[in-house]
Amino acid sequence: MSKRILLVEDEVGLALTLEDRLTAEGYAVEVARDGEAGLQRGAAEPFDLVLLDVMLPKKSGFDVCRELRAARPRLPVLMLTARGQIEDKVVGLKLGADDYLVKPFHMSELVARVEALLRRSAPLGSGAATVFAFGDVSVDFRKAEVTVDGKPVELSARELQLLRYFLEHKGATLTRQELLDAVWGWNVTSSTRTVDVHVAGLRKKLERDPREPRYILTLHGIGYKFAGG
Repeated sequence: MSKRILLVEDEVGLALTLEDRLTAEGYAVEVARDGEAGLQRGAAEPFDLVLLDVMLPKKSGFDVCRELRAARPRLPVLMLTARGQIEDKVVGLKLGADDYLVKPFHMSELVARVEALLRRSAPLGSGAATVFAFGDVSVDFRKAEVTVDGKPVELSARELQLLRYFLEHKGATLTRQELLDAVWGWNVTSSTRTVDVHVAGLRKKLERDPREPRYILTLHGIGYKFAGG
């Protein structure tokens, strides 16, 4: 069965171009022309990924991302925008976007990003370890369930992927670039600031005191290390 992609884009020409290319790649693409329609459909229908423009009528992409993440925390979201400022990228990532692509972009790069997000959000293979525990945190990756002190915590698809990489490399020194390559699959032109934003999000949700983390430790000038608990 084809993966279902919701494209939320009000620019008719671009929407048609993206729809045609992604359909040719084997995806089932549906289009919403404004933010309100995109949010309504994304929250209610079983899409596998959302391509979300930032500048939209009725409701901005940032607002859609925030509300969609609350409704469906593990639905991959790739934001599309003409804005190139790092502040806008950080805002999008903090609101829960899994990836961020600045217009104009090459269609081949968009397809690669879509493939990477879908691959990383796919169910785990039968041979992979799926249940982990550290400190007061329990994680079941097959069920995509995380609890802290017995209380459920919602992580985005990207946060789950990053946490899994940390858990599978406990005690290892992990550079930001390694994390970017392994979890996002981006090339060296992408900003490692993305990693910092997601690590901060994980700490906020999993650490008792994010300012004095016990699990995900910063190695200044190098990257991070997962210490467990």
